Amino acid sequence: MKITVIGTGYVGLVSGVCFSNLGNEVTCVDKDKSKIDMLHRGEVPIYEPGLKELIEHNVQENRLSFTGELAHAVKEAEVIILAVGTPSLPNGEANLQYIEQAVREVALAMNEYKIIMTKSTVPVGTNERISQIIGQLTELPFDVVSVPEFLREGSAVKDTFNPDRIVIGVNSQRAEEKIVHLHKPLTENIIVTDVRSAEMIKYASNAFLATKISFINEVANICEKVGADVTMVAKGMGQDRRIGSSFLSAGIGYGGSCFPKDTNALIQIAGNVEYNFKLLKAVVEVNTDQRFNIIDKLTKVFGDLEGKTIGIWGLAFKPNTDDVREAPAIEIVETLVRLGAKLRLYDPIAMEKFKGIIGIKGLEYCTNALETAIGCDAICLLTEWDEFCKIDLSELKRVMHTPVLIDGRNVFSEQQIRDTSFQYYSIGRPQITRLTDVEQLERVN
Repeated sequence: MKITVIGTGYVGLVSGVCFSNLGNEVTCVDKDKSKIDMLHRGEVPIYEPGLKELIEHNVQENRLSFTGELAHAVKEAEVIILAVGTPSLPNGEANLQYIEQAVREVALAMNEYKIIMTKSTVPVGTNERISQIIGQLTELPFDVVSVPEFLREGSAVKDTFNPDRIVIGVNSQRAEEKIVHLHKPLTENIIVTDVRSAEMIKYASNAFLATKISFINEVANICEKVGADVTMVAKGMGQDRRIGSSFLSAGIGYGGSCFPKDTNALIQIAGNVEYNFKLLKAVVEVNTDQRFNIIDKLTKVFGDLEGKTIGIWGLAFKPNTDDVREAPAIEIVETLVRLGAKLRLYDPIAMEKFKGIIGIKGLEYCTNALETAIGCDAICLLTEWDEFCKIDLSELKRVMHTPVLIDGRNVFSEQQIRDTSFQYYSIGRPQITRLTDVEQLERVN
């Protein structure tokens, strides 16, 4: 099948590359010439494990190409995938400016029947609006289908080839047969529904997962006060098949390009039909507050943070990605700077993107985890990269000024910490009694 993908962000590039790997002839289009130039040089504008190798393979097999010329790519395609960004407006609504612009260009370039497949996350009713725009600009036949994506950054290639399900919102038998056939190599679990329901499934799915994260973080905060261990609580909850274990890891909250944007958009969608989505508003509030747990723990240890040197491990919102959009690290760093702390920062992948978004001078960027800790009064682990999880704690203590470790992702076990002299603070777990403290008590007795 001949496919044109408009947009080479996470969704567009990963989808296009993976469809080409299934044997389809795919052209990826982007107006950003620098992105297309990078791809022509064999470079990848986003960090996603396994993606570079797939690009190289499918380019060599002549199944994958890149261009800035949308019109020609549309004429050659049977299916046109819309994967342009829908960023949030100040009121939380999705900004449809870019997708509507792309749709107009598609309509003017059409030369025969086309299927326009929307993978951009859009509010309910958007695909009907897309149909109206195209219908006003061409008399050629077409169908618009909604196929929302459920990719996780950092495992997007794996998720594409191993989806839990494929959701297809479609109102045409002709388009349904073609789009089902396109996705059959990926899974037999294909849900065909009306377009509006498909649009809603995407928002509802992300909002529910965000709710699970905020819920377990609220439970973690209670656990700290009553002496329970949230990791054990989550384990016990997750064994219930009605609940499941995924998205029950307590920490400093969600970030990235999807959950914050989609939760706010769904609140706005509800508000537009005069429904007050109180639960989801609370989810967003909890998530915003949760990242300041790190600040609270630091002030509990030191009181005044003026002049304290704090090391930050992890700037991306999650490991295996360079995405810093809505990353908890942004507000944590901004707050620590306001409180007068001196910061040393490190992330294996995301530092350049973080520098481009943070806009604060005087931050010290380091080249590895251990270097970051040199002379620090405390280390704050914000992203659970393997490099941090596997650090030699004795070496870490050796280079620090004071051994204070704030674990915002609960990556270290009780046994690992008990054998050290770290002042260790995690999320929702009891304060660990270190082995050295026990020995001192035994000597006193």
